Amino acid sequence: MANDTASRPVLVIDTTGRWCAAALQLADGQIIQRDEAMERGQAERLAPLVGELLDEAGMVPGELWRIGVATGPGSFAGTRAGTAFARGLALASGAQAVGISSLAAMAHEADPEGRAAVFAVHDARRGELVWQVFSHGAARGEPVRSDVSTALEALAASGATHLAGSGAHLLDPASPWVDHPPLMALLALTREADGNTPLPSPHYARPPDAALPGGIIP
Repeated sequence: MANDTASRPVLVIDTTGRWCAAALQLADGQIIQRDEAMERGQAERLAPLVGELLDEAGMVPGELWRIGVATGPGSFAGTRAGTAFARGLALASGAQAVGISSLAAMAHEADPEGRAAVFAVHDARRGELVWQVFSHGAARGEPVRSDVSTALEALAASGATHLAGSGAHLLDPASPWVDHPPLMALLALTREADGNTPLPSPHYARPPDAALPGGIIP
């Protein structure tokens, strides 16, 4: 990454959980953030929330260098809303949209220096988890969806020393992890991302329950 990119403004957003959250890192390194708890309604709240951040910073969208977005796994509606908003804002502003796996963000927050093995796990509900192992900052294979017992076996075999994510308590009731938007990790990973990354695409924990007439998934 070129040296001058460290001073270019970056916006990150996360609507994959029970929140609507965003952070803006300015050219001087200052970070402004918002984190609002909500079960639903992220699609309606996200644009005003980002507008508040930009107004506070005295910026316009065209000054952004990159827009990072958590792509899940997470809630279906929230993940879709965040990804679509990031792509739309990038198109309108000229910024580059970067998709960041929520599992990768959790792992980075648990091990920011990339020195250990992390088992990042999302609670997909209905007795299922989506998990992925990260070693020294890099993913070992693709995310896996499984039941709790299979994930426990994978955790034991992984040699992971860190457990992170909304499903951590299901694998270790004593886990101190509290579910939250990992905004600082998203900022770091957005800056570090390859400049040739494809447009963000949502990673859903499972297909949606509902379908439009004709079997079309919304």
